[in-house]
Amino acid sequence: MNTRYWTILLLCALAPQLAATDEPFSIPAHYTKDEYAIPMRDGVKLFTAVYSPKDTSTTYPILITRTPYGIRPYGVDAYPQQLGPVGPFARDGFIFVYQDVRGRYMSEGKFVNVRPYIPNKRGPGDVDESSDAWDTIDWLLKHVRNHNGKAGIWGISYPGFYAAMAAIGAHPALVAASPQAPISDWFIGDDFHHNGALYLAHAFSFFAGFGKEFPKPSSESPLPVEINIRDGYEFFLGLGPVGNTEKMYFRGQSLFWQELMEHPAYDAYWKARNIRPHLTNIRPAVMTVGGWFDAEDLFGALEVYKGIEKNNPGAYNILVMGPWHHGGWNNSDGESLGDVSFDQKTSEFFRDKIQFPFFAHLLKGNSDPHLPEAYVFRTGRNEWTREDRWPPANARPRSLYLAAGGRLSLEPSTGESGAYDEYVSDPEHPVPFVPGIVAGMTRQHMTADQRFASRRTDVLTYRTPVLDREVTLAGPVGANLNVSTTGTDSDWVVKLIDVYPDAPHSAAPALSRMSGYQQLVRGELMRGRFRNSYERPEAFTPRQAARVKYVMPGVFHTFRRGHRIMIQVQSSWFPLADRNPQTFVDIYHASPADFRRATQRVYRTGPDGSHVTVQVLE
Repeated sequence: MNTRYWTILLLCALAPQLAATDEPFSIPAHYTKDEYAIPMRDGVKLFTAVYSPKDTSTTYPILITRTPYGIRPYGVDAYPQQLGPVGPFARDGFIFVYQDVRGRYMSEGKFVNVRPYIPNKRGPGDVDESSDAWDTIDWLLKHVRNHNGKAGIWGISYPGFYAAMAAIGAHPALVAASPQAPISDWFIGDDFHHNGALYLAHAFSFFAGFGKEFPKPSSESPLPVEINIRDGYEFFLGLGPVGNTEKMYFRGQSLFWQELMEHPAYDAYWKARNIRPHLTNIRPAVMTVGGWFDAEDLFGALEVYKGIEKNNPGAYNILVMGPWHHGGWNNSDGESLGDVSFDQKTSEFFRDKIQFPFFAHLLKGNSDPHLPEAYVFRTGRNEWTREDRWPPANARPRSLYLAAGGRLSLEPSTGESGAYDEYVSDPEHPVPFVPGIVAGMTRQHMTADQRFASRRTDVLTYRTPVLDREVTLAGPVGANLNVSTTGTDSDWVVKLIDVYPDAPHSAAPALSRMSGYQQLVRGELMRGRFRNSYERPEAFTPRQAARVKYVMPGVFHTFRRGHRIMIQVQSSWFPLADRNPQTFVDIYHASPADFRRATQRVYRTGPDGSHVTVQVLE
């Protein structure tokens, strides 16, 4: 049984309980643990652990985490190694609260994945994560001693979603919220779908364990689905059509996997789980945190910040983005990712200079850290910057045009009308997302060397001349392709890449290792059937040109002098994304005969030629 990938995901979410402290600090010696079953307005009781400082000479704020991953260890005499976010929180003194959300582990009720928000609650039966957070805080204020009347909430990934929901129409005592890598929309850009394409390796591995329901409250996790993945590319290719996963592995054991397969388009099911329209009436101060190289929820962090900013003028709403993988700001030192170094311990800076001062000021009255609107790490130059808005006001739109001979130009291509580059996309031999053998989705692929892809005939590669000055991109990246296919459906993957110069033979080992490196800065795909509407998928007309436009999550990256900017275009990214049959069928119920080779053309002449839009810092 191989549950390694699912375990890694849980470790990210559970890091506040599992991570070791910098110095020995005895939680049992300084905190008293109590466990409660807190009643919600509909009578369902949620299991909650409260850790209160033994020193009662002063009062303390309440800091909450709500999670579907379990609040181990259970039992009033069992203590975790860490309380709160990694950093000085436990030593400084807070009342730490951990809660199993309804239907998970020791809490009653039915669990609903990304439970939809109910805008107009009419009675005690109208419950959602916002109301559960409200009821929890209200109960804590009345039953837990020695608090100062203020509460904060934080969480990473799924717990980040719960933190964002708590901020909507929040309890008056909730004065600070930090959604970190929060889920915002599971069809458009978070976790299991990107622009409608299924993130296969991630979804499969995650729901092999997490997808099982709890028939009754329990401190033990249900046994995961039996899987054994060593070579993810061969394993997922051997599955055949993605619909085979149910009969071969899940066999009715994962309700959410079944729901996923039943909703292949952006229907009411997915729309109800999009929290962005509901990010209104935000009263607490909000600090949204994300990682530029978060494979799971980069989209969610940027979108939650953006949604709160748009819907709540004047709100205390700040963004922090560092060079991190999913949860890396809490469970690593943030000094590197894969082969790419950031030259400093970025996570420690965040924890000591940003996160703790934010909560300590708002909850305990410590001095104001005067945090900027956006505290963002610029990769390439490897430095923290303070911005008064995001994207920065001095970022200007520019276009990078695909040109003949594999060139990337700032000007539209001229020449023969209808000029194109083409390749054959074969679903039986999809483009891998990493060069080596991995079991499932990785952290490192977000910065991985793309030379393996540049050498494939089913990947188009375009690059600028060697840069004679630095170019900094700050903000979203837009793919704007003019394409055709001999099939009736296709995926379109666009990658933005930083090409390092060749190092001299006498270079230091660290520089030699990066010689000629093609670092992925941002990559994203669009399932072509959704190019005009996520709600109403549409076939391509074979050999007829069509526009495919989509926006990738933002970047803050400097291409140094002597480097090049590269764009790659391809039609598969496997098994990161499931295979598109390249015929217009229900992909989740496709047959092997539906998978066909297709010739893809990317048109590159004139003002309508294929290009990528970027925001250049001036």
